[in-house]
Amino acid sequence: MSSSDEFVEDMNVNGDSSGTVYRRFKDRSEKVAKTKEMLSKQAVQTKEMLSKQAVKIVKQAEEHERFINKVTHLLGVLGFGAFCFLLGARPQDIPYVYCLFYVTFVPLRWIYYRFKKWHYYLLDFCYYANTIFLVDLLLYPRKEKLFMVCFSFAEGPLAWALIVWRCSLVFSSVDKIISVLIHLLPGIVFFTILWWNPATFEAMHPEGNSHRISWPYVEDKSYLWTWLFWVPLVAYTLWQVLYFLIVNVLRRQRLLRDPEVMTSYRELSKKAQKANNVWWRLSGLLGDQNRSFLLEVMPRQVIVKEKKKSENQMQPVLQSQQDQPSNLMENPMKESDSS
Repeated sequence: MSSSDEFVEDMNVNGDSSGTVYRRFKDRSEKVAKTKEMLSKQAVQTKEMLSKQAVKIVKQAEEHERFINKVTHLLGVLGFGAFCFLLGARPQDIPYVYCLFYVTFVPLRWIYYRFKKWHYYLLDFCYYANTIFLVDLLLYPRKEKLFMVCFSFAEGPLAWALIVWRCSLVFSSVDKIISVLIHLLPGIVFFTILWWNPATFEAMHPEGNSHRISWPYVEDKSYLWTWLFWVPLVAYTLWQVLYFLIVNVLRRQRLLRDPEVMTSYRELSKKAQKANNVWWRLSGLLGDQNRSFLLEVMPRQVIVKEKKKSENQMQPVLQSQQDQPSNLMENPMKESDSS
C-alpha cells in the first residue's frame, strides 16, 4: 500500500473519531440541557409548593391568632366580671388576688420583655412600687407608716401613669391587660383596705365614740404630711435620679449601639414628637442641637429622620443662593450687549 493510501485511511479514521467525539459532546450537551430544564421545572414546582405552603401557614397562623384573641377576649371579660363580683362580695380577699396576680404575671412579663428588647421598662417605678406593696401586704401588714407610703404611691404616681401612658383595657391583648392591672390594682387594693375592709368598718365605729367615718390609722396624727406626701415624694425623686443615671450614664453606650432597645424616655420622646405637643416645641426653642436630654435618649431612627428633614428643607435655600450669582453674571452681559 502506498503512502497516499495510508494517509487517506488515517484521515478517514481521524474523521470517524472526530465525528464520534462531536456526537458525544452533542449528546452530553443535550443531556445537560435536559437536566437543566428538568431542574428548573423542579425548582419552579418546589417554589410553587413552598409558596402554597407558606400561604397555608400564614392563613393557619391568622386563624390561630384570631382564635387566641377570641379566647383571650372571652377570658378577659369573664375575669373582669369575676373581679367586680369579688370586689363587691368579699373586698377583704382583693389583696390576695393582687398578690397572686403579681407573683404569676410579672416574671412572665420579664421573660417576654427580655425577648422583645423592652426589659428596660422593668426599671420603671411601677414595678418597684408593686414590689414594696407586696412586701407590705405579706410581711408587714400592721406597719402604719409603710401603709401610708404605699397608699400614696398607689393613688399617686401609679394612678397618674394610666393617663400619661394612655393605658387601655383591651381584652384581646394580654400585654395591655397586664399593663392596666399593674397600675390600677394597687389603688383598688389599698382603697378596699382603707374603706371597705370589714375590720376597718369595725374600727371606724369604736364603742363610746361618735360614728364619724375616719381612718383609725391616721386619726389625730401629726405626721400625715410627712408620710403621705414628703416621704413618698423623696422616694420617687430618688428613683427618678437613679433611673436617669442607669439609662443615660451607665448604659448609655449600650443603648446607642442598639436603637431597638426601648426605654421609658425613648417611648415618651417618640410620643411627644409624634404628637408635636407643647413640651416638644418648648424643648426645641434653643435649637435641635440643644435638645441634649431628649437626643441622648431618643432612638437613632428619630435623629436620622430629623436630619433628613432639615437637609430637605435646606436644599431649596442653597439652590436659590447658587442661582443668584449666576443671575448677577448674566445681567452685566445683557447690558453690555445692549450697549
